[in-house]
Amino acid sequence: MTQPRLGLPNLGFGVGLRTVHLPHIAEHGAGVDWFEIISENFIDHHGYARHALDGLRQAVPIVMHGVSLSIGSCDPLNRGYLEQLRRLAEELRPAWLSDHLCWTGVAAVNSHDLLPLPLTEESYRHVRDRLNQVQDFLGRPLVLENPSSYLQFSHSTIPEWAFLSRLAQECGCGLLLDVNNVYVSGYNHGFDPAHYIRQLPAEHIVQIHLAGPSDCGDCLIDTHDHPVPEQVWQLYLQAQRHCGGVSTLLEWDADIPPYPDLLAELGKARRLLDEQAPETLPGGKESHEPACLA
Repeated sequence: MTQPRLGLPNLGFGVGLRTVHLPHIAEHGAGVDWFEIISENFIDHHGYARHALDGLRQAVPIVMHGVSLSIGSCDPLNRGYLEQLRRLAEELRPAWLSDHLCWTGVAAVNSHDLLPLPLTEESYRHVRDRLNQVQDFLGRPLVLENPSSYLQFSHSTIPEWAFLSRLAQECGCGLLLDVNNVYVSGYNHGFDPAHYIRQLPAEHIVQIHLAGPSDCGDCLIDTHDHPVPEQVWQLYLQAQRHCGGVSTLLEWDADIPPYPDLLAELGKARRLLDEQAPETLPGGKESHEPACLA
């Protein structure tokens, strides 16, 4: 029987580590409980950023977040990439490794986009078998993130939340619940993001992502270049109620603000949970009214 959270800790509140912030962090300290790195940025990297990371990981936990696993591709698994990933994990000793439920390319060409899958029984078996191979190779559970999407396949037969839930329960993997991605995809495709979150197995959710999308009128784009919108904060609170408290990570990848501004945005998550506990988290009486930030 899978243990709650796969034996993985609640790391607290963290941010994605970006090179532009390293000088500030070196002078003033991390100011967060943990960092998430993009795995590909540190594979075979031995320059300034890697030197800084080696120092930081002595002070705070590190999580590796990948964008090139391409778990849904019809190409064979990239054994060379997996070897690099495993070697980096042996060096950095991250709390866990994560990637996305998507495909990134075909015919050995990497599109550098997180592309949606047809969610069918055939694709489920394909992803399940590849996920088991990856976990066996890495020697640890993988944590899978729900992606943002802008189109859906007409022949899909499985809701994304059900697809992810089955993978988690059958393969023993963890889930990275990106509430911004749920909000973006729900807006784009017309489903209820709150219902999506309620359907996921809470015991497999080990991390939550926060970010701000771009509003293009008839669709939302997952750009990670805005403050977290109110709708995502409400979903975040719901997700933490559902999970009982898991690691929070703020992503910001374009128009990156000064580090103190990033910490201020992350501080909203901490304050929101502090204001709600213990009444709305497990152990207290749960309110069904959405919370709003001042």
